[in-house]
Order: sequence, then C-alpha cells, then structure tokens
Amino acid sequence: MKVPTLKQATEFIKYAEEKNPGEWIAHSYNVAKASKSIARECTDLDGDIAYVLGLLHDIGRYEGRVQMHHSVSGYDFLMGKGYDDAARIALTHSFILPDIRGYAGKVDCTEAELTFIKDYIKSTTYNDYDKLIQLCDAIALPEGICLMEKRLLDVVMRYGINDLTLIKWKTQLGLSDYFSKKIGKSIYKVLDGVIETTFGFNTMIQNK
Repeated sequence: MKVPTLKQATEFIKYAEEKNPGEWIAHSYNVAKASKSIARECTDLDGDIAYVLGLLHDIGRYEGRVQMHHSVSGYDFLMGKGYDDAARIALTHSFILPDIRGYAGKVDCTEAELTFIKDYIKSTTYNDYDKLIQLCDAIALPEGICLMEKRLLDVVMRYGINDLTLIKWKTQLGLSDYFSKKIGKSIYKVLDGVIETTFGFNTMIQNK
C-alpha cells in the first residue's frame, strides 16, 4: 500500500499542527490508536498501517478552519507526496454514505471539488481500511475514545442534522457491528478508556 511510514506521518501531523493547532490533532491521534487496536484483531489488516491512516485522515485541516474542503485538501496533500492509499482515506472518511448531502458541516468546496468528490465516492468501493477509519472517526473525541452514540450526538450538537442523518447513523452503527463480528467480540473490549471518556471521568480527574 502507498502509505507513509510512521515517522513520515508524524512529521506530517506536526507540520499540520504548526499550521493549524487545535483539538483536531488529539482527535486524530485517538482515531489512530483506535484503528490500530481494532486492526490488530483482524487477520487481514495491518495495525501499523491502520494507525498511520487514522493519524492522517484529517490532515487537510492544516489549511485552517475548513469543513468539507478538508477532505479534498487532505487528498491533494497526500497525493502530492505519492501516498495514494492514504489520500484515499483522507477523502473517504468524510463520506460514509456515497452522497455528499450526508456530510455534517459546511459545504465549503468549489464546484470543481464537489464534482470530483461526487465522482470519486460514486466510483469507489470502500474496503476495510476505509470502513475502519470511518468507524474510528465516529468513536474518537479529543479527550479519548468513547461510545459511538456520544460522538454522534457531539457532531449533531455542533453541525445540526439533515435529511440523511438517521441513515448515516444506522450506517455508522452498522460499522461497529461489522467489526465486532469480524473480531469476534465487541470493538469496545479492545479499546482503552471508553468508559472514562464516555461518562466524563477523564475530565473529572483532570479537574481535581
């Protein structure tokens, strides 16, 4: 697969943090950790590759306070480095449904970018790395890994709902079931800190 090494990925994320610091960096590390933990339970996935893909899924946010556009800028950034598979994840993670109307957030893309996204997701059959990062993106907060339901509500509270929100939720919950069946146990059994993050114990401890 055309994916950066961990060293290269770390350099990329540090560069992105310098350009646009924020909670999205911690979120990216938590997506990476969750992805690696689940991938290591799968015989056909590589934990180290999953970690790198998770770490770089939001790399397009290096450009600043962008929303849908970050998927295109991340794709362009990684394609420019020659990492086609990582670039793919930078785009597909935002579109669990092959329909841009399901995106939660502002559509801040040019018409050319929207056409590219529509064509790309329509012609792409998601593999298990695509699905894994989509799953882990939906269970990772900056504070840590949580139950998916908490993360879904977090997104809705910030961006609101649209006509495809419930369909998107069902698809995201379906990914949790898919990987739980794939590894033969609940995904939450292989993830650290879920209870603490979900119920706010991390914050309580930090505030003591």
